[in-house]
Amino acid sequence: MDDRQILERIGEYVAEEHELRARYQRGELTGDEEHRRLESLEVALDQCWDLLRRRRARLGAGESPDDAQARPPGEVEGYLQ
Repeated sequence: MDDRQILERIGEYVAEEHELRARYQRGELTGDEEHRRLESLEVALDQCWDLLRRRRARLGAGESPDDAQARPPGEVEGYLQ
């Protein structure tokens, strides 16, 4: 996945997050349903942002950004911002 594709994926996740919140407001989802999906979206977004940062760091270091791999959710979620 290249930077453009990662950014597109991030945009899709953000759009889904907005749609979930709107559906909850309209009463189409329970709070638990919204919360479960938002949690998984948050993890996916964190993975995407991490991968994008890793790709850009590799590029800045003169290495191939294509060698960067997505980290597992447990590892990404343990980071402090």
